[in-house]
Amino acid sequence: MGFFTDAYDLFCISLVTKMLGRIYYHTPGSPKPGSLPPNVSAAVNGVALVGTLAGQLFFGWLGDKLGRKKVYGITLMLMCVCSIASGLSFGSNPKMVMSTLCFFRFWLGFGIGGDYPLSATIMSEYSNKKTRGGFIAAVFAMQGFGILGGGVFAIILSSIFDAKFKAPSYEVDPIGSTVPEADYVWRIILMVGAVPAILTYYWRTKMPETARYTALVAKNANQAAMDMSKVLQMEIKSEQDKVDKVVEGSNNSFGLFSKEFLRRYGKALLGTTSTWFLLDIAYYSQNLFQKDIFSAIGWIPAAKKMNAIHEVYTIARAQTLIALCSTVPGYWFTVFLIDKMGRFKIQLLGFSMMTIFMFALAFPYNHWIQPRYNIGFVVMYSLTFFFANFGPNATTFVIPAEIFPARLRSTCHGISAASGKLGAIVGAFGFLYLAQNQDPAKADAGYPAGIGVKNALIVLGVINFLGTLCTLLVPESKGKSLEEMSGENEEQQPNVGEV
Repeated sequence: MGFFTDAYDLFCISLVTKMLGRIYYHTPGSPKPGSLPPNVSAAVNGVALVGTLAGQLFFGWLGDKLGRKKVYGITLMLMCVCSIASGLSFGSNPKMVMSTLCFFRFWLGFGIGGDYPLSATIMSEYSNKKTRGGFIAAVFAMQGFGILGGGVFAIILSSIFDAKFKAPSYEVDPIGSTVPEADYVWRIILMVGAVPAILTYYWRTKMPETARYTALVAKNANQAAMDMSKVLQMEIKSEQDKVDKVVEGSNNSFGLFSKEFLRRYGKALLGTTSTWFLLDIAYYSQNLFQKDIFSAIGWIPAAKKMNAIHEVYTIARAQTLIALCSTVPGYWFTVFLIDKMGRFKIQLLGFSMMTIFMFALAFPYNHWIQPRYNIGFVVMYSLTFFFANFGPNATTFVIPAEIFPARLRSTCHGISAASGKLGAIVGAFGFLYLAQNQDPAKADAGYPAGIGVKNALIVLGVINFLGTLCTLLVPESKGKSLEEMSGENEEQQPNVGEV
């Protein structure tokens, strides 16, 4: 449920950015509905990702220092408070409203960032080696339901408001097309993200610390045995002498920035950081700006043909359809097949297919923008989401939680995830530049469209190809215990060099 909340909070902003432009940046007498200036749009979409990057590094490090459980509740409460605060953004002018919104979404992202390394590490340390990949992937798969939930809620809410406060299209009445009640819609959508987080808080407080952290890092075998007895509902015998022997015999006291760490895990960390970085450039570009791509090809009507609330409805409907038909199934294909196929094969397959579909959309782009081929474009575009999730979007989350030693596991996962969010920031801000419309006559309310989208798709295809190459640095952890992968169970070299 933490990841359900994470995805809802991160991606619901893309449902309401056009509405924010209509409400706060409309120029009286303009022939077009108001739109967010490019720099404001990039800030509103990207500031939560900046916060997420910072949170992944900070809470990943803190999770190894204080324990997974102690930090886990803090991140959730931060998400609750900042979700509500985002919907209460205030100010006497548009600039002030957007500034307070960006401030609260930064701290919302900071809390979300902590969920990445902690959720992955907790699940990996509770699981057995035969089904570990599926369990960690299932945690991450809730992101798909979060995106879907955001779209469904936006559809329901906008339908209710549109029926009650029926407004004409912008073409009919430029002023009346954005009713005052529209200001409630975007605020409610953002604030509802706090609900699943609040409902989850009780169970997080009842969750015991992972036995691997308690035994291998805190070096308390008695407490680890007691915790596991509660989880498994069976008596577990404490073996402090064996734990002491493992900890002493592993010769595993080197630091994160030491030559020994670089020798043992440097290649693996390079693999996890580079693939996650490249994946998120493509994935977040597609997610945050798919409404602009659909507008460019004509799948979503021009803004001037709808009122503000109905525009939210059409955007949410398009994104929900993509999530339902490709995003969610892709995640669960990974859940069911990752322990059979292995992480390496799924990641290689995903990157390869994303590369193929991106180029298939980009090079004949002028063909796809013709109205009779719009549905073909949407189907192809949906398949890139499917193979992102039945591929690197899931495996980049799973692998860093399995291949590093317990006392550095959360930190290394946080570094890998932060590298991904750096890619997401590049995607959120870079796509806005790459997709700039070069034909003003085709622009829809100032949003990226036309020939610029083709350039962006080509760049994303190249990025996915580079991700395919970097996957060769990633080790395979299928069927191996965490201690076997990290070399903690005996005086042996870790298996992270094997592919």
